[in-house]
Amino acid sequence: MTEKKYDNLTARIFDSREEMGMAAASDIAAAIADILHKKEQCNMIFAAAPSQNEMLERLANDPGILWNRINAFHMDEYCGLDAGAPQCFGNFLDRKLFSRVVPGSVHYLRDVGKSPEEICVRYSELLKNYPVDIVCLGIGENGHIAFNDPPTADFEDTLMVKTVKLDEICRQQQVHDGCFAALTEVPTHAVTLTIPALCNAKYMFCVVPASTKADAVKNTCTGPICEACPASVLRRHPGAVLYLDSDSSAYL
Repeated sequence: MTEKKYDNLTARIFDSREEMGMAAASDIAAAIADILHKKEQCNMIFAAAPSQNEMLERLANDPGILWNRINAFHMDEYCGLDAGAPQCFGNFLDRKLFSRVVPGSVHYLRDVGKSPEEICVRYSELLKNYPVDIVCLGIGENGHIAFNDPPTADFEDTLMVKTVKLDEICRQQQVHDGCFAALTEVPTHAVTLTIPALCNAKYMFCVVPASTKADAVKNTCTGPICEACPASVLRRHPGAVLYLDSDSSAYL
């Protein structure tokens, strides 16, 4: 493992996705234990994407995590998909993690309201009632975190949850990831937690494998800190760690 520092952001580079996922899961488990040593419950937000697979698999198989004391949230969801669609991020996380470890509570974006506007209001209230401790996230090909694409990202957003129009690079990534067969199938709008809502966490663990993310990783770590690369905000966060493999770190 090679470690580098970019402002406040620590980047850890591994030879393979498996090593990357193992290390990230180990650090997340340690952070959970730290939180639960200090208070009764830990509030966590999870990203739903294939980039998180190795880390989620390790978390699901860690017998030491006290899942019954964890309140789980996710960070974004498509608008317009059927509730049972496999591409729904809540369903992804249910398959990969929540149904396997049974957290103390799971709060799905789809369950808190019928309209996107109602979802935004009610999920914001939940996040205020359960202040976030840990965020497990990735970075999109366009540098987004959650669905805060460059056109809609706002480092000073006054909202906690909002509805956004997805840019084409973001939608095309969903095709690259194998989640949809064609761009025309990818929804055009989504509900997302905002950048300030995510950055309220004490810990931010960002897992980013694959060569398709190499440009975004380079911009995150070495470009300007600005909304043109939303993930660059991680360099302002003292508790942020970036986990990379040899492909995603190729331009560092």
